[in-house]
Amino acid sequence: MAIEPYRRLLKLPGVRTLLLVGLLARIPATATAMALTLHVVNGLKLGFGEAGLVAMASTIGMAVGSPLSGRFVDKHGLRPVLAVTTVAQVAFWATAWLLPYAVLVPAAGVAGLLALPIFSVIRQCLAAMVPVDQRRMGFSLDSMLVELAYMTGPALAVAGLTTLGSTWTMSLIAVGLACAGTGLLVLNPPTRSEEEMGWAGEKVSRRQWLTPSLIALFGTVAAATFVLTASELSLVATLEHAGETEWIGLAVGIWCVYSLIGGFVYGGLPRGFSTLVLTALMGALTIPVGLAGGDWRWLVVALVPAGVLCAPALASSVDTLSRWTPAAARGEAMGLHGTALLIGGAASAPIAGAVIDAHGPGWAFAVAGLVAVVMVLVALPFWKRTPQREIPPEPVPVKV
Repeated sequence: MAIEPYRRLLKLPGVRTLLLVGLLARIPATATAMALTLHVVNGLKLGFGEAGLVAMASTIGMAVGSPLSGRFVDKHGLRPVLAVTTVAQVAFWATAWLLPYAVLVPAAGVAGLLALPIFSVIRQCLAAMVPVDQRRMGFSLDSMLVELAYMTGPALAVAGLTTLGSTWTMSLIAVGLACAGTGLLVLNPPTRSEEEMGWAGEKVSRRQWLTPSLIALFGTVAAATFVLTASELSLVATLEHAGETEWIGLAVGIWCVYSLIGGFVYGGLPRGFSTLVLTALMGALTIPVGLAGGDWRWLVVALVPAGVLCAPALASSVDTLSRWTPAAARGEAMGLHGTALLIGGAASAPIAGAVIDAHGPGWAFAVAGLVAVVMVLVALPFWKRTPQREIPPEPVPVKV
């Protein structure tokens, strides 16, 4: 596959810088969940149940705050939202290591509510800066960079907590988030294209774009992350039961590489595929993974078919979302996409854990895949058969 299309994409004004800043900004953001969990367990000497409560408070906050941040970006622009959320993140992470557990739980919820909207903002700005016919490639490349961030951030959090302790690690996260917010503030990428700026005064009713088709898309996105989270837990549990815990890191890393390869190939294809097709295939190909047994080498091989579809499925969902929503509501829509990702992951962990405890990790792979297939079947009747290219609404007359 030729790499020239990616070169043309990166030559677009501002795209290369946006993707680089996005990658660096996401690394501290992806370290936060692991840092909170290990701080509660190792720093506060509490159990994983208490750590799970903190994580749940943070997740609920982010799920609520993501579309709210996007709506404020749509209404008031990017910089005010970045300024407020950056200050909030620095305040929390600079002091979180001092907080007693009873205060840490609600504080984590508030910090989640005011989380830096890095993921949704990068995608929103990418949609504004990249022509429609190149967006699939742009979002594929973005999904690959997200994969790299998740391969780096949690690992750095573990290394920091085990070597430096909670105080230094959380302080470094505060510095990292401060740099991330400041970098985006200085860069100030556009949230609308030049053509879309002509409709700056438009008012778009939520009923106009939050259609059954879009809700079906969000359900499919949640199903995709359900599969990914459950597969990760099942992979770890399989190797633990087989006594091969020393290979967990390598196996997860190889699995992530599959996603990177899949995203690169998908972005370079002459045409994309429906999010329904990609998610259903990823789910169906996850069902038999548990049959590979406990040998990490066979397990890694069994994960290849579903693994290469991870980044393409998520990239396709963002591309579809950018086409189905007007520019004036794109921030809120991207925020709801982020909420769907969080809901899928949050729902997956306890369900997969229960299945693993009751029936073993092999069945957890099967259940995760079935959930994705069933969700696609539920979404199918509501799906747009012929999604139109994004057409801006009629301009609102502005008196001069």
